[in-house]
Amino acid sequence: MQPASHDAPSDGPSDGPSDAPYSLVALRERFGPNHRWWVLLTVMIGNMAALMAATTINVAVPAISRQFKLGQQDAQWLATSFMGAMTVSMLATPWLLQRFGYRRCYLVMLGLLGTGGLVGGLAPNLGLVLAMRMIEGLAGGVLQTIPGVIIMHAFAKHEQGRAMGVFGFGTVLAPALGPSVGGLLVDWFGWRAIFFFVLPFCAVAAVLARRCLPHVAPGGLPVNPQARPPDAWSLLMLTLLLAALLNGLVTLQGGQTLAGSAQLALAAGLVAGFIVRQRRVATPLMQMSLYGHPVFRRAALVAVIYGAGLFGSTYLLPVFMLVALGMSASTVGAVLLPAGLALACTIPLAGRLADRAPLYRTLTLGLLVMTASFAVMTLVGSATAVAWLTAIAVLGRVGLGCVIPSLSLSAMRVLDLPQIAAGASTMNFLRQLGGAVGVNLVGILLGARLHTHAALGPAGTLRAFHEVFVLMALLTGAAALAAWQMKPPAPPPQASPA
Repeated sequence: MQPASHDAPSDGPSDGPSDAPYSLVALRERFGPNHRWWVLLTVMIGNMAALMAATTINVAVPAISRQFKLGQQDAQWLATSFMGAMTVSMLATPWLLQRFGYRRCYLVMLGLLGTGGLVGGLAPNLGLVLAMRMIEGLAGGVLQTIPGVIIMHAFAKHEQGRAMGVFGFGTVLAPALGPSVGGLLVDWFGWRAIFFFVLPFCAVAAVLARRCLPHVAPGGLPVNPQARPPDAWSLLMLTLLLAALLNGLVTLQGGQTLAGSAQLALAAGLVAGFIVRQRRVATPLMQMSLYGHPVFRRAALVAVIYGAGLFGSTYLLPVFMLVALGMSASTVGAVLLPAGLALACTIPLAGRLADRAPLYRTLTLGLLVMTASFAVMTLVGSATAVAWLTAIAVLGRVGLGCVIPSLSLSAMRVLDLPQIAAGASTMNFLRQLGGAVGVNLVGILLGARLHTHAALGPAGTLRAFHEVFVLMALLTGAAALAAWQMKPPAPPPQASPA
């Protein structure tokens, strides 16, 4: 699955004889010229399973909190434990693919995700629930990184937007349908059903992966069992960094200012040490040379800010409707369903547009629409009609649909083919890092504002949520400004003939 250039796809080498059952040659003989689309369908369903695990938990937070008598600070770990583990595993994906190949790597990660869902749904205590969330996150980080690598290697440049749109259409069905179906499951069967919800998706993806995925590394290269793993100290530093960062934010949220500040200071020191080490070791966890591309560097900044706004709002919106507006979980799901369907319809159109229009314009437009939706949320109150709330949610998801294909493609197209896997993992890492920070910032600010306005009763609760939506608008507005700076430089003027 490797194009000879960004414009012309080529078979590339296989990992063995043409009659090997899962070599590229054998699979293409079996499936014909549409094999790459079967591969895309396979990784799309696996990605849907990972996204289900990531997003459906939000509608179950109040029920889980009641079950285990959790405060706002403890409940925050249901989201951050998953996202922190996911962020760590993303940067290891290029090595995993090189060492084990698409087929083995994908099947193992689906097994881990399914195990996390099964055991998490049966867990008798919060500790085991959080452990399973971390296992799901480790698998989800790899499952969400692989599709971007495949699209850039298997599809020619003029098809990449279409492929990203088709892939995006499928994957956004997960967060679109997930909260809706999840709300019904919570109301009917309790919060444990949320964990079991991923199992059918894992099973279907595993069946397709066994049939369609080749036993090759990215670019159609043979799997390399001797591939050197990423620097172990870098991995340890990153793990400690994320633990200090996320725990520091949660500790601050709990009112322990000194302890939280100390952990954040440790995280800042580890960031500096991590960057220095990546420049010195032979097998870095993150390739710092990627940031030598100006467009990639700006896309990385957008990814962090956008991730903070996206994941922060994904956590905030259902909780806002449940807590401030007093809706049931099933009603929240009904409100979010049209928004998810609008997102699913927008992404294929935005993907086709990405093959024809400047990417930075589509990206900026999408972020501005998201900003407007967050700003309008500050006008929503208990008397607001459900139809208006649904329309605002739809507006935000239309903006998101413009962002998803444009951000990935704009970052990847400036890279050489050998850098694609590292670039895809880095962009996913930065988006998830921004998301992990964003979820915690939302939790910290929401807790602080709820405490400040507690004496006002329900009106104070509503005001607290409105103030956090202002933060979301500011974050996505800043991302829009950074996206506009991704405009490619004008070509140099042609010298006039003598």
